[in-house]
Amino acid sequence: MSCDDGFAIDRRRLLGAASLLGVAGSPDAAFAQAVAAAGMVTDVSGDAVAELRDARRTLSADGPVFVGDRVATGDGARAGFRLGRATELRLGEKARITIDRFIVDAGGTITLGDGALLVDKAPGSEAGRIRVRSSYGLIAVRGTRFFAGPSNGVFGVFVLRGEVSVLAAGQEVSLAAGEGTDIASPGAAPTPARGWGDARIRAAMAQVS
Repeated sequence: MSCDDGFAIDRRRLLGAASLLGVAGSPDAAFAQAVAAAGMVTDVSGDAVAELRDARRTLSADGPVFVGDRVATGDGARAGFRLGRATELRLGEKARITIDRFIVDAGGTITLGDGALLVDKAPGSEAGRIRVRSSYGLIAVRGTRFFAGPSNGVFGVFVLRGEVSVLAAGQEVSLAAGEGTDIASPGAAPTPARGWGDARIRAAMAQVS
């Protein structure tokens, strides 16, 4: 990460995070490793924490998030993140994600364990593909804004902008803007692409707004 990435994370904050996480070596070495952070927290409402290297920390706005972080939100909580220059995440309450891999301009992989997630990947950005994994399937995106999480009693994926590919149970469904798919349970196949009604869209977005 460089200053050009637009992260509002200063050297002192990163050194403090490195110390908390037990990064060894000289201050400069710690700083060099700390700036490998995946991104930053943009906003938090309620309780949100991250765990990495057996260290648990409370998340706050402008704080860093790291590759390998296991992020969790509490009851009624919301949290926003920026990864790299072009990817925004929003978590609803009782959500669980892991930032498995993220490299600026090369994309990354996020695991969604529980709850609702909104991914907003800027159209036309140079960064590579983002993949969201869950027990329900794999979602692959480029310049896209989409929701993934509980909806109408199933796991739903809905695209607000762009296109996504959803792969589950050996079947792939391509979704365009305004289309969604349902996966009834882990191991089940995704339903064919279809439009969601306004009420369902509002209910989905309310989980992450």
